[in-house]
Amino acid sequence: MDEDKVNDEQVPVNLEEVAQEVETTEEIESNIEVASSLNMEMNQIMRIRDQIRKVVIGQDKIVDQVLAAFLAAGHVLIEGVPGLGKTLLVKAIAQTFSGDFARVQFTPDLMPADVMGHAMFNMKNQEFVIRKGPVFCNLLLADEINRAPAKTQSALLEVMQESQVTIEGESHAVKPPFMVLATQNPLEQEGTYPLPEAQLDRFIIKVSVEYPEEKDEFDLVKLVTKGQSREKLDVSLVENVISNDEAEALRKKTAEVTVDEQVVEYAVSIVRQTRNWSGISVGAGTRGALALIRIARAMALIAGRDFVVPADIKEMALPVLRHRITLSAEMEIEGFSHDQVLEDMLDKVEAPRL
Repeated sequence: MDEDKVNDEQVPVNLEEVAQEVETTEEIESNIEVASSLNMEMNQIMRIRDQIRKVVIGQDKIVDQVLAAFLAAGHVLIEGVPGLGKTLLVKAIAQTFSGDFARVQFTPDLMPADVMGHAMFNMKNQEFVIRKGPVFCNLLLADEINRAPAKTQSALLEVMQESQVTIEGESHAVKPPFMVLATQNPLEQEGTYPLPEAQLDRFIIKVSVEYPEEKDEFDLVKLVTKGQSREKLDVSLVENVISNDEAEALRKKTAEVTVDEQVVEYAVSIVRQTRNWSGISVGAGTRGALALIRIARAMALIAGRDFVVPADIKEMALPVLRHRITLSAEMEIEGFSHDQVLEDMLDKVEAPRL
């Protein structure tokens, strides 16, 4: 009789403990799924980097910055003296995915219609038709953009901001993923026109290509001159590793990278400091803070993280802000560069501890 009573007794169940166990299991499964997705994206990014580095030697930092701009759906301004591989870098990036690539050589007589397209009269059909320009591609190389006057430079404003082109009052969207990579020679070079401020602000970063180290230059010369009698930008070694859809998926994943509020405050503090710093006459606008967060997300993903740390913000502050500020007359007279002034300013902005 007593044994039957014991068997009939029900063991009390703690619902809170059961709920916690279920939540823990779901959290573990979610973390595993996130980690698996992150590893897949990291592998895609590493394959792109490895392909570009086959032909772009000794510029690993610049490769990462340009790749981050692509992931952040931004545009890049690449500056350097002629002959440092700016065009080679762009062609190598275009070769890694199956998108359309177009190159426009900017010259003083280049017209906006030559880049964007124009309406032309079809004699056979007796009607006007739109002839699209080279801007209708996935990756546009605007080579030596500051060789053309401001009128032609500014023609890119709409497509860089809105991803569309207006021809004869009709809007035409460009295919995603879309990116403009513009190269320019330093302004002191002969026959150059400075880019308008509104145009500069559309580039998420400005990359400065410096002279390579001696060993890197030796390896590059050996690679380029091997088996050929003339100089040629050969990117045949670069393989196509991702599709257009995969590239667009990487961009969407980049936008999902977590940014803590303290990190956002840090980015905003840096940008606001440019407006009050004694060596800067014109500081960066709000678009500078937006660009800083976007590019920091991409750098975090390249590093294999799904969250941004303050170091990502500080690392990308120079390429994001160097073309968005104007130095004071005193700084220019004394020969200070934009980077020197920004580095001094960054040391005074306290980074959060997460």
